[in-house]
Amino acid sequence: MEHFTQSDFWEDRYKNNHTPWDIGYVSTPIKEYVDQISDKNIRILIPGAGYAHEAIYLHQQGFKNVLVCDWAESSFSHLREACPHFPAEHQIVGDFFELDQQVDLILEQTFFCAISPKQRMDYARQSANLLVTGGKLAGVLFAEHLGMQGPPFGGTAEEYEKYFAPFFEIKTMEISKNSIKPRLGRELFIELLRQ
Repeated sequence: MEHFTQSDFWEDRYKNNHTPWDIGYVSTPIKEYVDQISDKNIRILIPGAGYAHEAIYLHQQGFKNVLVCDWAESSFSHLREACPHFPAEHQIVGDFFELDQQVDLILEQTFFCAISPKQRMDYARQSANLLVTGGKLAGVLFAEHLGMQGPPFGGTAEEYEKYFAPFFEIKTMEISKNSIKPRLGRELFIELLRQ
């Protein structure tokens, strides 16, 4: 198993503040997407949540059922400090691929690019398993190859479609128009409907 699929690898990153992927706030594509959701009771999962900026934002907007999952317990220190009323039972320290939940929405923000490319079909399958019928997987993926020395690992829309098409109707998979400046033109926004 690659070292970056083990909890110790990520725990070390967070303990040593070596998190160059973290932008320090909710990502614009995610923010604008969730701002359109009126039902604050839907169950939302954020895998590989890290410092959980998206979860904090959702909680502040009144969403009641936001679950975060990460391999590294230290990653949640920011969440606990910034949002002390975020339910402890919604903070899952563990492996996304072993989760057994039913959610309405999975938000993707830098988790897919952190796992081994060998796990991408498993990611698509597990996302489908976790979502209710008609549930959605939405968020951002890198729109270019980043080399094989990751994480992060990139890819293309054509490649991603092969993973997701067996499980999802692809509603949107296009270059994100509202990515943060360093990632503008380099991210795909996805909205995939669980079949």
